[in-house]
Amino acid sequence: MSTVRTRFAPSPTGFIHLGNIRSALYPWAFARANQGQFILRIEDTDLDRSTQASVDVILEGMKWLGLTPDEGPFYQMQRIDRYKQVLSQLVEAGAVYPCYMSVEELDALRERQMQAKEKPRYDGTWRPEEGKTLPAVPEGVKPVLRFKNPKEGVVAWQDRVKGLIEISNAELDDLVIARPDGTPTYNFCVVVDDIDMNITHVIRGDDHVNNTPRQINIFKALGHEHPVYAHLPTVLNEQGEKLSKRNGAKAVTAYAQEGYLPEAMINYLSRLGWSHGDDEIFTTEQFLSWFDLDHLGRSAAQFDEAKLKWVNAQHMKRLPAEELAKVVVPFLKNASALEPSKVVALAQLFKDRCDTLVDLAQWIDRFYDPVQADPLEYSKHVNELSIPSLRSLSAKLQSIDWDVAHIAAALKEVLTEQGLKMPQLAMPVRVLLLGTAQTPSLDQVMALFDKKVVLERLSKV
Repeated sequence: MSTVRTRFAPSPTGFIHLGNIRSALYPWAFARANQGQFILRIEDTDLDRSTQASVDVILEGMKWLGLTPDEGPFYQMQRIDRYKQVLSQLVEAGAVYPCYMSVEELDALRERQMQAKEKPRYDGTWRPEEGKTLPAVPEGVKPVLRFKNPKEGVVAWQDRVKGLIEISNAELDDLVIARPDGTPTYNFCVVVDDIDMNITHVIRGDDHVNNTPRQINIFKALGHEHPVYAHLPTVLNEQGEKLSKRNGAKAVTAYAQEGYLPEAMINYLSRLGWSHGDDEIFTTEQFLSWFDLDHLGRSAAQFDEAKLKWVNAQHMKRLPAEELAKVVVPFLKNASALEPSKVVALAQLFKDRCDTLVDLAQWIDRFYDPVQADPLEYSKHVNELSIPSLRSLSAKLQSIDWDVAHIAAALKEVLTEQGLKMPQLAMPVRVLLLGTAQTPSLDQVMALFDKKVVLERLSKV
């Protein structure tokens, strides 16, 4: 069996979103699962829409997720000479021909076909055939080059997601494979690239299904076998529409900025069209050991941000505090001023309460920056009933050693003296220290504060 070689071939015409990156995740995983190679190819022949900014987002998003290519990125615009070389071979073989039909003539043809309730398609006016007289070549018009698609038979392939697909050649018109300026078009470039890069498996979105029979016929004309195809179902947004920039999709890099873990993103994305039994939460290593094409789903998958947050939260809980502390540092306001050991302890204490690294950073920041208590919680808990106990606690904290045991003892003394239950004291202390009445165990929280900060915040009553 030949070495598995897959590819991700995005067009840099906009930011890359989760639906796009899933088309990178599966070929990457399939290559890794089969000890193969994963190739990155940037299809940038659309000069009017391709931008370097879009390329940068693609590269940054893949780097964040760890989808490292073994080869590339290759840029199609840097391979134009190669495409023209192959084009000349097809011209010599009689597999392509010049077409001088103008855009206006083509539009008029399509209009007539639609009025006749026919499928709009090129009618082969300039296709050379035995016994046929071609129109006179118009002066000053540069032709496009069209691929001479077979008229008989069918194009068939066994799709690894959709099963057997058969398309009659009679349904396919003669595809333009080079523009008047000689620039080759998408479907032709893709075939040349896949041949030159020895691609064995093409795993891509099902919006490419209509391109596949055209590409297979070009493979045949060039004397090559086509790759194995697997066309992935669409990813829908939360409203059931196709996930796209127009429908509110965010760039992949936005999720990095919002504090999601790359391993959690891979876990979540992998489940948008593939499954391994009932497994919901798993590591990237597990995913790669399990992944195959046999368990790709046929139905559209729907993105759910709440589910993504839940998956991310599970990965945060599983992550050792030392590792979590390292990845939360970029999200902290004053990271350079914090003791690494303190960040580790805070990460351990609060990670079970957080969906993202941004959430965790906000908790940690409260230990060093002034907090603004929720007005409703403040008025509910910090009032004339709680102020005496708060002042008593503040006085006792002045002289104790600053650790969990001594802080817990001070809290119990105040409860006994004031005849209170723990929530009656803990709630107002939490509001003053962290701005909210809901926190982990109070003595552990207080011990992670600088003693001066605690006394200062308790004094504001």
